Amino acid sequence: MPHLTLEYSANLHPQGELKPLCDKLARCLLAQKADGKAVYPIGGIRVRVLRADDYCVGDGGLEAAFVHGTLKIGAGRSEQTKTSTGEALFAVMKEHFAQIYEQTGLALSLEIVEFSETGTWKHNNLHARFRAQNDAASGSSH
Repeated sequence: MPHLTLEYSANLHPQGELKPLCDKLARCLLAQKADGKAVYPIGGIRVRVLRADDYCVGDGGLEAAFVHGTLKIGAGRSEQTKTSTGEALFAVMKEHFAQIYEQTGLALSLEIVEFSETGTWKHNNLHARFRAQNDAASGSSH
């Protein structure tokens, strides 16, 4: 973890350029630090986008778009860390959609959802693979 899922209304595409946004948001998560250490392990970061073809905004009469982000993280991070993460991610979202926001109705939102380890299952070799890649690039070994 963290896993960030963006849901967006189909009327936003293709002007939203969502792949570059995924890359920006992943870099934003990687940049989060607490006490000088990375908050989120690189091997756990996922950013994905889901298009909503069937949706209604308001009463359905106004041509309006939406983007809603849900960041799922494991429990135990400080309120300060969650707040700074949310503010950083939301700033990236707002900047990315600023031009569209000025041109049409657009609702942007983001929420952070914490979950306990109970009730989740994971099988992931990415942490070790990223660690090995970083070690090879820096010339160190463990």
